[in-house]
Amino acid sequence: MNSKKRTFPVFRELKRNRSAYFLALPAALYTFIFGYLTLPYMVIAFQKFNFKMGIWGSEWVGLDNFKFFFASDRAWQVTFNTVRLNVLFIIFSTLCALMLAILFSELKNKWFSKIAQSTILFPNFLSWVIISYVIYSLFATNYGLVNKTLSIMSMDPINWYSSPQYWVAILVGANIWKDVGISLVIYLAAITGIDGTLYEAAQIDGANRWQQIRRITLPLLMPTVIILSLLALGKIMYGSFDMIYAIVKDNGLLYPTVDVIDTYVFRALRTIGNPSQAMAVGLYQSVVGFILVFGVNWIVKKTSPDNSLF
Repeated sequence: MNSKKRTFPVFRELKRNRSAYFLALPAALYTFIFGYLTLPYMVIAFQKFNFKMGIWGSEWVGLDNFKFFFASDRAWQVTFNTVRLNVLFIIFSTLCALMLAILFSELKNKWFSKIAQSTILFPNFLSWVIISYVIYSLFATNYGLVNKTLSIMSMDPINWYSSPQYWVAILVGANIWKDVGISLVIYLAAITGIDGTLYEAAQIDGANRWQQIRRITLPLLMPTVIILSLLALGKIMYGSFDMIYAIVKDNGLLYPTVDVIDTYVFRALRTIGNPSQAMAVGLYQSVVGFILVFGVNWIVKKTSPDNSLF
C-alpha cells in the first residue's frame, strides 16, 4: 500500500513556486477586487441610480443613460480624437521602443547602455502633473523655450495654447518620452532571450549586422510586439484622462483635436453628477475595447497562429 500523501497538481505548483505567487498576490487581489467584485455595478448604466436604494432598488431606465453621450453633438468628435490619439500612441511608441531596444542591444559599452536605459526609464516614474509643467515651460507663449528659440532665429513666436493643430504631435511626443522606457525594457529582455547561436550561424554565412537584425532580431521580436499591441488595443477607447487633463486642463480652444471621451464625460458629470451616465460611457468604452481585442486577435490567429494572444 502506497503510504505517500496524495497532492493535487495545483497545490504542488503553488508549493514549488510559492515565492513567485506571493509576489503576484497584491496584483491578483487588486484585479479581483476592482476588476471582478465591481462587475455587478455595471447594471447602474441601465438605471437611474439612487444611492439610498442601491443597485437592486433603483429605477430601470433602459438605454436612456446612453443618450447622454450619443445624443451629444460632440460624441463622434471626441470618439475620433480618442481613437486617433491612441492609435498614434501605439504606433510611434512601439516603433521608438523597438529602435531603441535594438540600438542598446548593439552597444558594446555596457556601462553607457545601462546609464542610457535608466535615463529613458526615469520619466515613467513622473506624474503627468509634473510633466505638464515641463511642457508648459517649453510651449508657454511669452517665456517658453520653444518660442524663445524661434525669436532667436528671427521667426514669429506661436501661441501654442491657442493652436489646436499642433497638439496631436505634442501629446504623441510627450507620451513617447514618458512611456517608451517600459516597452524598451520588455523588448530588451526579449532580445536577450534570443539564442546567440543564430547570430553566429548568420555571421558564418556572411550576414552583416543589419541583415542579422532584419532576419533574426525583428522576426523573433514580433510575437512580443503583437502581444503588447493587442493589450494596448483593449484600452484604445480610453483617452489617457490623467495625461490630457493635466496638460490641457479646461482649455476650450484645444478641444477640437485633444478632447477625448474621458475628459468630455468628466466635464459633463462635474456639473451633472450622475454616476449612471458615467457608467454607461465606461461600458461603451469597455465593450468596444473587448470587440477590438478579440477581432484583431482573430485576424492574427488566421494569418499567424503562433503569434496570437489566445
